[in-house]
Amino acid sequence: MSNSKLTLRSLTATAVTLPMKRPLGTSARSIDDACLLLVDLLTQDGIEGRAYAFCYLPSIARSLVPIVAELSDALTGLPLAPLDLAQRVSRHFRLPGVTGPLAMVASSVDTAAWDALAKSAGLPLATYLGADLQPIPAYNSNGLGLMSPEAAADEAEALLESGFAAVKLRLGRADFHQDLAAVKAVRRRLPDRVRLMVDFNQALTFSDAMKYALALDVEGVYWIEEPIRHDDYRHMALIAQAAKTPIQIGENFTGLPPMAAALAAGASDYVMLDLDRIGGVTGWQRAAGLAAAYNREVSSHLFPEVSAHLLAATPGRHWLEYVDWADSILQEPIQIRDGMAIIPSRAGNGLSWNTDVVAKYRLD
Repeated sequence: MSNSKLTLRSLTATAVTLPMKRPLGTSARSIDDACLLLVDLLTQDGIEGRAYAFCYLPSIARSLVPIVAELSDALTGLPLAPLDLAQRVSRHFRLPGVTGPLAMVASSVDTAAWDALAKSAGLPLATYLGADLQPIPAYNSNGLGLMSPEAAADEAEALLESGFAAVKLRLGRADFHQDLAAVKAVRRRLPDRVRLMVDFNQALTFSDAMKYALALDVEGVYWIEEPIRHDDYRHMALIAQAAKTPIQIGENFTGLPPMAAALAAGASDYVMLDLDRIGGVTGWQRAAGLAAAYNREVSSHLFPEVSAHLLAATPGRHWLEYVDWADSILQEPIQIRDGMAIIPSRAGNGLSWNTDVVAKYRLD
C-alpha cells in the first residue's frame, strides 16, 4: 500500500493506571503507579497506529481523553503525513501552547502516525527510518529510589538480571552524606564493569551542586543527571566545566528551542531525549540532528519500546533507559538480552495492547 493513500480516520485515547513492580522514590515525589494515556490512531484503510504518554498523575491522564477526541474531529480525513499533522496540531493548540500535557498529546499523535506508516510499509519503525535492527545498550532504571544504602545495594544487584551492565540510582536526600553513603554502598556491591548513573531530579541549589558533583568525581559514577533546575543552563554549564563526571540533561526539553539553548550554553556533556516532550518521532529526528551538530551523544528517557527504534536511527546513540512500567498492558514487551534491548522485527513500533489488562486498569 502506498503511504500517500493513507488518511486519518480517527484518534481515540484510554487512560490507565498500572501498579509498578518497583516503586520509584525521587527527590520530587514518590511514584507507585504508572499513569498512562494510550493513544490509538486508525486510518481509513484500517491500519492502526499506537503510542502512549506517561502522565504522572491520574487526573492528567483522564483530562487528556476528551482532548484527543476533540483533536480527532479536527484531523479526520487528513493525509497521514507526520510533518503536516504536526503543524495542524500545533495550530490547534496555538492559544494554550504546545507545552505540558498538550505536548504529550501532540507527541503521541505523531508517534502513532509514524507507527501506522511503518506498518503500511510492512517494516519495523527503525528500518522505515533507515536503520538496522541492531541491539541497543540499555540501563535498568526501575526502582533504586531514595532508600537506605543497604536496600539500594540489594536492589541494584537484583536489577542486573537479564545481563544489565548499567543501573540508575536516584539521589537528592536532604543530607548529602546519606546520598554519598547510598552511592558507596551500591558501587561496592556492583561489579566494576557495571556503570552507575545517578539522578538528582533537579534537587540541588547551584552551590550545593558544585560541591556534590566534585565529591562524586571519585565515586565511580558514570553520569550525573539534572543536579539543578533543568532550564538553568548557565549554571549547569559551570557545573559541567568543573566536574570530571559527565553531566546529563534533556528529558525536559520541550521541542528544539530549549535544547538549542542548552547546547549553545554547553550545559551538559550528554543529552537525553523524551519522546513525550520532544515532539514524538518527528521531533526526535530533528533533535537528533541538532545533537549531532554539537557532537553530543544521545540517550533516551522512558518509552523504551519506541525509543529503541529511534536510537537505532540516531547518530551518536548512547543509552536506552529501560523501565518495565508498560509491560503489563503490552502483548509483547520489549526484550532485554545480555543488557541489550532487542528491537522487534514486526512492522511498526512494536506496541500492541493487551485489551484484558487495559480494561482492568482503565481509569473512568
